[in-house]
Amino acid sequence: MDTPHPPEILHTRCCIVGGGPAGMMLGFLLARQGIDVVVLEKHADFLRDFRGDTIHPSTLEIMGELGLLQEFLARAHQEAQTVSLVVGGETLKMGDFSHLPTRCKFIAFMPQWDFLDFLADHARAYPHFHLRLLAEATDLIEEQGKVVGVRGAMPEGSFEVRADLVVAADGRHSVIREKAGFEILDIGAPMDVLWLRLSKQPGDPSQLLGRIEAGQMLVMIDRGDYWQCAYLIPKGTVEQLRQEGLPAFRAKLAGMAPFLGSRVEELQSWDEIKLLTVAVDRLKQWFKPGLLCIGDAAHAMSPAGGVGINLAIQDAVATSNILGPLLKQGPVGPESLALVQKRREWPTRMTQGLQVLLQNQLIDPVLKSKKPVSAPWLVRLLARWPLFRRLPARLIGIGFRPEHVR
Repeated sequence: MDTPHPPEILHTRCCIVGGGPAGMMLGFLLARQGIDVVVLEKHADFLRDFRGDTIHPSTLEIMGELGLLQEFLARAHQEAQTVSLVVGGETLKMGDFSHLPTRCKFIAFMPQWDFLDFLADHARAYPHFHLRLLAEATDLIEEQGKVVGVRGAMPEGSFEVRADLVVAADGRHSVIREKAGFEILDIGAPMDVLWLRLSKQPGDPSQLLGRIEAGQMLVMIDRGDYWQCAYLIPKGTVEQLRQEGLPAFRAKLAGMAPFLGSRVEELQSWDEIKLLTVAVDRLKQWFKPGLLCIGDAAHAMSPAGGVGINLAIQDAVATSNILGPLLKQGPVGPESLALVQKRREWPTRMTQGLQVLLQNQLIDPVLKSKKPVSAPWLVRLLARWPLFRRLPARLIGIGFRPEHVR
């Protein structure tokens, strides 16, 4: 009988579970401070379609503070200075980023795998950074009431990472927060999102567009040679939509964006349409001895405003600023972990509050509507007075408490 191989055992200051925006940014920032860090990513690479691809001015500001902005923007991307809504065929400008007090007065659109590859490439320049791909964390290691590491599996066998601090950055379906037994406050969302792509042609609109009709909402993001589209549906109704058939769905898209014409025929299978089950929640407490949750693992955000990635990156910067100097010396106590939650919980609550307001006052009524819709008074106010467009631009582009690299 074969004897099972003992697990590989690694030792590090900080073990980060999850190689998404929060995990990669934190790994890079800690390694930059000379702190030994291991990042565990369960996939073989970062290439996943229909992940959020918006890089907001607050994140671009951080890239500038790191001295990486020009190199970053040299990568293929698109830019949007304004956000518009098309309501019942009428185009209304909703936000204008050109007045933001930031280096970049636009939202950049870049495939998330390019963004993560960029961070990984620069992080690897530091000898204290270690990225393990195909490394799936499966459980926590706890001793005397404290988290001291994680267990996991790779194709070649099991492993353990012993660490002074474990950071869960493994997303809204976090295995680590589940194993830790954290209490989750479920705020709820009335919609799910279908992600798809359609080709872009000369003469198409060039800005970030949201389209609203009775019972339907469609967001179209200009990705250069194609449109990345988010079609909002009432929560739990995807099977009903599939039963109506793909031709009926294509007809809905053509009705929402007539300029697409026959391009909707590019959708030949439901396999080309990906479901995002929307969740809005947050942990009551983000930490326990030896463990901290950040990003979607601490607070799942609605896709409204596209702020989830950027909020996660702000979490990473705050974590690096607060805990980095302490991790250089050794383990950090719960009172230090509490400082991260104290710093980041208020902007999280405020952002989720705005998202819920948008869900309740705009998205839910539109998705339930059977009659032609008209723009709410607030939307018309923003569209009519350019000065008012600066407020949503600031909330989307910068947020409530932007972080800066120390």
